[in-house]
Amino acid sequence: MITIIYPFRNRDLIRVENSFLSLKEQTCNKFEVEFVDYGSNEKTAGKVRELCAKFSFVNYSYCYTQFQPWNKSRALNSVIKSLESEYCFVADVDIIFHPQFIEKAIQLQDGYRSTYFQVGFLSEGAKILPNHFSTGNYRKSTREATGLSMFPVKLLQELRGFDEFYHFWGAEDTDMHVRLENAGYEVHFYDKEILLLHQWHVSYRSAEEKVLTENLQIKGIVQLNHQYLQNTRVIKRIHANPKTWGEVMNATQLKSLMNQPFTFKLDNDKKKVDALIYGQLPQLLKGNFKVQIREQSISRSINFHLKRIAGKKAPEFYSLKEVNDLVLSHLISFYRDCPYIFKVNRKTGTIIFGIINS
Repeated sequence: MITIIYPFRNRDLIRVENSFLSLKEQTCNKFEVEFVDYGSNEKTAGKVRELCAKFSFVNYSYCYTQFQPWNKSRALNSVIKSLESEYCFVADVDIIFHPQFIEKAIQLQDGYRSTYFQVGFLSEGAKILPNHFSTGNYRKSTREATGLSMFPVKLLQELRGFDEFYHFWGAEDTDMHVRLENAGYEVHFYDKEILLLHQWHVSYRSAEEKVLTENLQIKGIVQLNHQYLQNTRVIKRIHANPKTWGEVMNATQLKSLMNQPFTFKLDNDKKKVDALIYGQLPQLLKGNFKVQIREQSISRSINFHLKRIAGKKAPEFYSLKEVNDLVLSHLISFYRDCPYIFKVNRKTGTIIFGIINS
């Protein structure tokens, strides 16, 4: 039995349905699907839950992480940590499976080896056709594309799952392969034939915003993730997540943080923000901690900037984008094992974040 794990948040449901339909056509039915909705908005979650219910082999679960950045590693770990299947396959909602994928994947199983598969990338606007696998009208991935892998579950559990440092996009799949090899296990690239096709979408990396957005982002996060990966190679790291892994915030914790009164309210004055980040946060007591940071209008005024140009003494302010990147970087680096929320409201010029420190 292979458990196919789909991590998901707010994606196009047509491509999800295409992927499920390709699984419905498998020549071997020795598989099940764990579909992890990592905090989609209420409307999308309702629709994808209904879609999953149409396929008997799909189990849908929802994570209350809609006010946290995307973390594919934690989404996967939430299933892997207690998974009883012998093997799992990390899927993507964009993937179309060859009818014989499960059958051939089973033939490749080895308890001490993980296998990742070459993929055919469909072009923009390409329709999903039955003969796509035989036409060869697609670009093929190289061995550097590591995201679609089959693992012996016991090996993932031994290494404490995917490294949950990785947020947003990039490198968590390769990191898993590197740590498996560091532990002495084999990682095999299967490129004898194309068994998976990838439906086209805009590159996530190219979609990164340089300005403040309510769709959580951090400037330069992809580069940070890849440097962290290089460090994993250098120090030959094997295990990840030394504190906890696969633990996801629940509905009760989310409600508690949403209803929590503010511990602090401050503006984007640099001294105040620095005191919060480097002073208050490292000394958190047990319980809930919630902060509102509002952009001070003076930091955007003409008089303020004229004083700065003239060399007169004036307060220093972070831009709200700088506050976003600074606070969110600290949360994912030092407090990611705590239940937390992070919300941006561009209309009111505010950032709200809260942590449950247990």
